[in-house]
Amino acid sequence: MSARLVFNVLAVGGICMFTGIMAHIGFSFGAYWQSMAPAAFLEWFSANAPLVGRTIPLFVIVSFVGLAGSLWYDWNDSWRRGLWLAIYACLVAIFIVTFAWHLPVNSQLLTRTITPDQVPSLLDRWLNLHWLRVAIALLASVLSVIATSRSDKPAPNEDAGDFWR
Repeated sequence: MSARLVFNVLAVGGICMFTGIMAHIGFSFGAYWQSMAPAAFLEWFSANAPLVGRTIPLFVIVSFVGLAGSLWYDWNDSWRRGLWLAIYACLVAIFIVTFAWHLPVNSQLLTRTITPDQVPSLLDRWLNLHWLRVAIALLASVLSVIATSRSDKPAPNEDAGDFWR
């Protein structure tokens, strides 16, 4: 197994797991949170939110290690380099939304500085921006698969032309 393959597996696996855990938060917890009374949601969130997001840093670290190595190995391949850089841009966009919106709001929810009457609209915004992060992560996942699936050698009688080479 080559180092390049290891980095590619870490990049694709990490990004896809990151996407999956974020989708799980949206589908499972989002629907549950919206079904709760605002006061009950605040109680639940302050007690359990730290458990929900604690796996995300692991996937982010794995993703960045894989991305860094994959980018290094593919630096002279402008097509792949462009894909890896686009993936980095996706992750940076996710982190901007996370650090600008989600973490400050999560902090307010954890410390209960949000009143129950503010919860429904705040939760709707939280989830809408969360789904934006999921969509961007899904794009990064697709791009990572494309970046690793292109053959270094053209296949005989390839119909797709130069796009996949």
